[in-house]
Amino acid sequence: MPDNFENFIQQHREEFEMPGPSPRVWDALEKELTNQGKGRVVQLLQKNWFKAAVILVLMINAGALFYFTKHKQHQQELAVIAPEMQEAKAYYTSRINEKLQLINAYPVDELGLDSTARKELELRNDTYKALEKELKNNPGNERIRAALVRYYQLKLDLLDKILEELQQKRATPGHTKKQYEAEI
Repeated sequence: MPDNFENFIQQHREEFEMPGPSPRVWDALEKELTNQGKGRVVQLLQKNWFKAAVILVLMINAGALFYFTKHKQHQQELAVIAPEMQEAKAYYTSRINEKLQLINAYPVDELGLDSTARKELELRNDTYKALEKELKNNPGNERIRAALVRYYQLKLDLLDKILEELQQKRATPGHTKKQYEAEI
């Protein structure tokens, strides 16, 4: 039997050393590939685009819901931790915002403040955020409460001084930039 096998190999050696499949096999593969049409991946996307859109909308809604509940919880935390601080915050915030509106009514050239100084005038700067964070970490600490109230008072005093200086320079808050430039 081994001799027959070796004879068969020697007789058909050229066929074994052929570089690839026969042309018949290639023709059959080409016919099979052209008959398939669109790929399966593309078909799946076409059928399920609506499902993908629904999932995307649900994910966006979940993110928005998470953000708003976290933000609302953040606001309620201060009211629960220190209700009297919530009242002080509301009072001082309204006063500070009124003063800021009056200051922002002046032309930028008249103010003489760069963008960094204007940002520091806003209520929620880094100092405020640090004090609020400390109050949440130590709600019973009277020194932190006093520091937060003092911060509000200093902010109001600073805004009052800025308004006094602006009024002394003869500019009125009702003036717009164009009216101010026309006077000059």
